[in-house]
Amino acid sequence: MSARSKARKQALDLLYEADIRGTSAAVLLEQRDTTEDGPGARPIRDFTKELIAGVTENKRKIDELITTYAQGWDMDRLPAVDRNILRLGIYEIVWNADLDDGIAIDEALTLAKELSTDESAGYIHGVLGRISSIKESIAI
Repeated sequence: MSARSKARKQALDLLYEADIRGTSAAVLLEQRDTTEDGPGARPIRDFTKELIAGVTENKRKIDELITTYAQGWDMDRLPAVDRNILRLGIYEIVWNADLDDGIAIDEALTLAKELSTDESAGYIHGVLGRISSIKESIAI
């Protein structure tokens, strides 16, 4: 697993926990970030910090896009892990110009296959594919 994939997984863990607890992922990130060394230290990767900051800063617009393009699903009905995989994927597709959309979608699908269901992976693929196809027309 690449360093960026590990950072995405770490970001997803924080987003998921924040969602379940009803708090901010940025607050959790700040609480968990450590500069200590040693066997028990689990420093937060820089790319994880970038992803959390981006999703947090754009969460309102990201959730609006999910609500609009996740046809047949209310935000509250989406499983928390799927909701947060979509948040990460949409952030990377719409706001991260340095990353090819196909990579962002593949990474989201890998997370979905590892942590959710096969049906979720197909659904996430459809939503992210739609967002990718219209991203130039999305007002950000």
